[in-house]
Amino acid sequence: MSETETGNDGIKLVMAIIRPDKLADVKTALAEVGAPSLTVTNVSGRGSQPAKKGQWRGEEYTVDLHQKVKIECVVADIPAGDVVDAIAEAAHTGEKGDGKIFILPVEGAVQVRTGKEGSPAV
Repeated sequence: MSETETGNDGIKLVMAIIRPDKLADVKTALAEVGAPSLTVTNVSGRGSQPAKKGQWRGEEYTVDLHQKVKIECVVADIPAGDVVDAIAEAAHTGEKGDGKIFILPVEGAVQVRTGKEGSPAV
């Protein structure tokens, strides 16, 4: 990677942890703001959403890790704020457990197929 491409050239990683049932809405919202490329991972986590108690075969158990979806979207040509707004609006239910959104700087990027670096690689 060249020296000019390793600096802050405006590439951001927007990472969101959301409810799985809101994924389709978020994908649509991202496409509408021009950010259709994303990576989706199924994750488990704990935040402010309360634990659930259950019973199975006479044994009581607590589920304190909730199933969520992590969305990662790297942007360079689109303002990260637009991506954040799209995710927040599409994922919002008003209940605990709606999720979190994080914005991180990306030091650099390389497109494997073409060798492009920096913003053009995104």
